[in-house]
Amino acid sequence: MSISVIIKTLNEEKRIAATIESALAALKGKGGEVIVADSGSADRTVEFAARYPVTIVQIAPPARPSCGIGPQLGFQYSRGEYVCLIDGDMLLDGGFLDEAVRFLADNPSIAGVTGHIEEMHVANLEFARRVNRNAPENRTGAIDRMNGGGLYRRRAIEDVGHFSDRNLHGYEEFDLGIRLRNAGWGLHRLDRRFVQHFGHTVNSYRLLVRRWKTKYLFGIGELLRASLGKPYFPQLMRELPELRLWTLIHLWWLFCLGLVLFLPDKILAFAAILAMLLGVVALASAKKRSLGMGLYTVVAWFFHAAALPVGLLRRRERPDAPIESRILGKPA
Repeated sequence: MSISVIIKTLNEEKRIAATIESALAALKGKGGEVIVADSGSADRTVEFAARYPVTIVQIAPPARPSCGIGPQLGFQYSRGEYVCLIDGDMLLDGGFLDEAVRFLADNPSIAGVTGHIEEMHVANLEFARRVNRNAPENRTGAIDRMNGGGLYRRRAIEDVGHFSDRNLHGYEEFDLGIRLRNAGWGLHRLDRRFVQHFGHTVNSYRLLVRRWKTKYLFGIGELLRASLGKPYFPQLMRELPELRLWTLIHLWWLFCLGLVLFLPDKILAFAAILAMLLGVVALASAKKRSLGMGLYTVVAWFFHAAALPVGLLRRRERPDAPIESRILGKPA
């Protein structure tokens, strides 16, 4: 048995040392490797990582950062029978790998296994409380994707061609999950901790703007583009209910544009649009039991809906093509 722990990083100097130490401790006595897959950090992430017996690889031009490029970069250099993916701001639970490997050995049709992510920052806890824990990707047992990483069977990844789509700035876990499930593999969440997560604490509105700037919000449109013509495309449309919401928002925007263009009384047209908008905010606020949360929800809907066509029209690179990269460090 050998395990490759891939740590994907981008400007993680604050946490990378602790993350690497947790991975090395989890691998002790098992035989394996730690690969830091860096997407072009501008801070001291690579410098700090170089202090440990790990392989450090980094993208090189023309490769550009994305959520999907880090996992694939690490997989490109990995050798393990099993591949464990974590972020550079996570601490791998010491007992997870043993239990996950046992589960995969006992269940040969399962491609990947994960556990629960323990959020360590207050802002992340508040966010986690808003997540529907009964959603397919969050429940214990069979799941449709492994958000946040987990342990994968290498043979399953090779069966579907590539680990992670370098073109995706979001939804890369769902993309991998649906490709695996379409090939007959399953995914599973154990009822135990996988990692502790020390995510960034950012104001919600600033986070929306940052996610637009980093192209994270374009992910769902990029996923649609990647899935066009694939046998699992109808399944993808069924399993992503947010697509129906973004479509409704686009239809509403067209309706509002029609009011402005064709209603002779422009003041009445804008008043009708404002009334409808306030009504939507009121309904969202009632559901969230907070005016602030209701307003933020509607603003977030608009950001996501606007990003959808942008991602859909973005140019794609072959997801299985080797990623342009360089080796910055290897164990002695």
